[in-house]
Amino acid sequence: MNQDKHISCLIIDDEIIAQEIIATHLSKISNIKKVDCCNNAIEGFNFLRNNHVDLLFLDINMPEVSGISFAKSISKDIQVIFTTAYRDYAVEGFELQAVDYLLKPISFDRLLKAVNNYFNSYKTLKPEPINPNAINEFIFVRSDRRMIKVVFKSIVYIESYSDYLKIHLDHTNIVTRETISAIEAKLPHNYFLRIHRSYIVSLKHITSFTNETITIGKTSLTLSRSYKKDVLKTLEQFQ
Repeated sequence: MNQDKHISCLIIDDEIIAQEIIATHLSKISNIKKVDCCNNAIEGFNFLRNNHVDLLFLDINMPEVSGISFAKSISKDIQVIFTTAYRDYAVEGFELQAVDYLLKPISFDRLLKAVNNYFNSYKTLKPEPINPNAINEFIFVRSDRRMIKVVFKSIVYIESYSDYLKIHLDHTNIVTRETISAIEAKLPHNYFLRIHRSYIVSLKHITSFTNETITIGKTSLTLSRSYKKDVLKTLEQFQ
């Protein structure tokens, strides 16, 4: 194992026992600097917004946002080891260039091999230059039987109505059938904030905020208690 690098790991798994098994295994490896755990992809998004992570142990089968969708949305600098109880996802996991794919229950020997794979490959990984104008510029959403291009910088905020979303743009609105958690997984997390179970807002369009509300132009949106800590922590970085 490469002794020159000490890494920070994040475990995202909706099963507490699975988290504990992986964390216990990692505690036996000297190169692991820090291990944190999240119970689902939404917690993972919020954690990555404010913390550095080198290696992610990511469960594929999770409610609302799957590990596959989550992996597609995060920085390419974060290496992923998928974990799951099902063999069927291995091909898709490796198509995302995952470091490894661990089948539960995970033994220490198998996890150690996966971590070694990370250390052996990290020297050859060349960081890609980040060009915000070229990466994650847009997505397509279905509306009125058409796939409509939505440019991220044109999104003002997104409003949820159960299985439907209203995407508020600079000059128009689009209604699409999708959950807010599913579309959150597709958005670049550095530019958008989930402030409520029903709202995602664009950071650049926020005009003012309090401990209870986020204001965008003439629209005031409720900042829910469950998201308040992470939202205020993010906004305080700009003060």
